[in-house]
Amino acid sequence: MVRPYNPAGLTTPIAGIDVGTTKICTVIGELGHGGHLRILGVGVTPSQGLKKGMVVNIDQTVECIASSIDKCQKISGFHIEQANVSIANPNITSKNSKGVIGLANNGHDIGHDDIERALDAARTMAGPTGRDVLHVIPRGFVVDNQEGVKNPIGMSGSRLEVETHVVVSTGGTIQNLVKCVERAGVKPLELVLEPLASAEAVLTDAEREAGVMLVDIGAGTTDIALFLDGQPWHTAVMPVGGSHITNDVAIGLRAPFEVAEELKVKHGRASSEGVLADEPVRIATEGGPQQYMRAELCDIIEARVEEILHMVLGELHDSGYKSVLPAGVVLTGGTASLSGIAQVAARVLEMPVRIGIPGELEGLIDTISSPAYATSVGLVRWSFREGTGADPQREDRHNQASGEIYGRLRGWLKAFLP
Repeated sequence: MVRPYNPAGLTTPIAGIDVGTTKICTVIGELGHGGHLRILGVGVTPSQGLKKGMVVNIDQTVECIASSIDKCQKISGFHIEQANVSIANPNITSKNSKGVIGLANNGHDIGHDDIERALDAARTMAGPTGRDVLHVIPRGFVVDNQEGVKNPIGMSGSRLEVETHVVVSTGGTIQNLVKCVERAGVKPLELVLEPLASAEAVLTDAEREAGVMLVDIGAGTTDIALFLDGQPWHTAVMPVGGSHITNDVAIGLRAPFEVAEELKVKHGRASSEGVLADEPVRIATEGGPQQYMRAELCDIIEARVEEILHMVLGELHDSGYKSVLPAGVVLTGGTASLSGIAQVAARVLEMPVRIGIPGELEGLIDTISSPAYATSVGLVRWSFREGTGADPQREDRHNQASGEIYGRLRGWLKAFLP
């Protein structure tokens, strides 16, 4: 990024591009006083060329990404050369993996190089042929037989083991997304799994430590990240989201998709409880005003919302962590703006639920103070937490796979270790 004179003398701005199924949002921000994120520019464009988070038309996707970037640049006055980019699609999977190494000299002090070797061993164990590693996240260390080590730097031992959470994806989906962003004129700084990015914007450190599940319900996918002891222990991407609700409304009410989306957003509720059976809603269409019954609309929405939440519950049961989430659930993503969805989620998931809205913001925040922009804001916060922001005068050094892996490992080390 090339930036104008900044009289405040604060950190170099970071950009994030959330490439979603229905919208693409580019945000640029810098770290302000008190740890708040100062939003300098926002660019939002309707998305085309993507389905369930995957690129299905490169030319359309490039055009939409470029439009979002251009809007953000015009508002902020910054030229964006590189950015963190979100990714979420059903081809992404995760697993917990261990990496074990022997230390060169029995009893020698453990250093950063040793930890990087252990993380690389965990990555190798978790990354099957044909899949690329997005994240290798350390959760804890074992030095010889001593478990529960958070920071092994400086400790002595002959064997180092690291427990990690590894996120992988098929190479094609990653390469197509990277290709689109690069053709739009921007180098991807980091590819970040969407729920991990959203967590940066809406979760507190206390929630991460206690145990919490973030559920990001976007248009094309529902993304999950479970946190324990401050780190992610389980992540998943499910191929269902808000667009499926809209499609149900369109079919059930025999309305065009655009009308169904307007009905959902303006008059929809995640529960029909309390809605009068004879309450009408009117929508202006090209053929003239149309009237629908709100109770019928909400019944349709409720059925799909409950189905999505039961899928989340199934994923939670499969993970084995349902009993260790005292902080409950944080819902975010565009669908989290549906009235009454927190109450429905609390009933289905049998846990406390709150709506996650990006906080501790200043600057141009009117547009993005909504669950729909959690990922966009989190992408910017990602670099400030991980320390992976690049000097705008340096060339991007993430062109080779080895360089990408090293950059990600270094970022997680900076977050995990003092």
